[in-house]
Amino acid sequence: MSKPLGGWRVLVPRGGKWGDGIAATLRSYGAVPVIAPMINFASPPDGAALANALHELGDGRFDWLVVTSATTVDVLMGHRVKLPGGTRVAAVGETTAAALTLAGYPVHFVPENDNSARGLLKEWPADVTGGRMLVPQSDIAEPNLVAGLGALGFDVVFVSAYRTVGVPVDADVASAVASGEITAILVSSGSVARQIAEQLAPLPTGTVVACIGPRTAYDARAAGLTVDVIAEQRSADSLVQALVEHARPVTASIPVVRPNE
Repeated sequence: MSKPLGGWRVLVPRGGKWGDGIAATLRSYGAVPVIAPMINFASPPDGAALANALHELGDGRFDWLVVTSATTVDVLMGHRVKLPGGTRVAAVGETTAAALTLAGYPVHFVPENDNSARGLLKEWPADVTGGRMLVPQSDIAEPNLVAGLGALGFDVVFVSAYRTVGVPVDADVASAVASGEITAILVSSGSVARQIAEQLAPLPTGTVVACIGPRTAYDARAAGLTVDVIAEQRSADSLVQALVEHARPVTASIPVVRPNE
């Protein structure tokens, strides 16, 4: 039996564990993943500010830590941050929560229905408010989350935990996209969408653009990309499943007509 993504070449624009994991899932559906990281992460512009904030976090001067990406978890581990027992942790989604758990950090709140900053704000418990909250994010993170948490009554401190920088793709990858050899491109974040638009657009007609959630789809469209597939959840599995469903042909139920014997 043929697999739903058989013959598809899918561009995976992130490397590391995320890229390797989603590539393995794509292969299980018959696809040929092409891993070409288009973003990377570097030290924040103000290392002293980050170090000071993490020192205060370890000293118990924050009631909440809000984590929005697995990259932030890597930063916490790199600085050997140990959380006091009284500090609670909120994760923006299941993937980030899994990274926190794997690193040995507790997770006290994760939005159930919408794994995004918007979902975290929408689903935040009404009876949990007040106190000091640390939000370490990328230097290009939008201010919506910090503003929304402040509106909920928290004393929010934002600190840049890392810089998101673009990575040029190899010429052969760009050529494969331009020629239509790449069947689909996965978009895992707004920063990835902007790199795709900057480096690879205009995409050939027929190239499927699959986004890891409504927010990323919004960012992709804002970058000038046409979005074909939107995953319901912000997870790698949900993204691949959405692509699989898009790839499966819609077959009508055709009655079998048997000749008279």
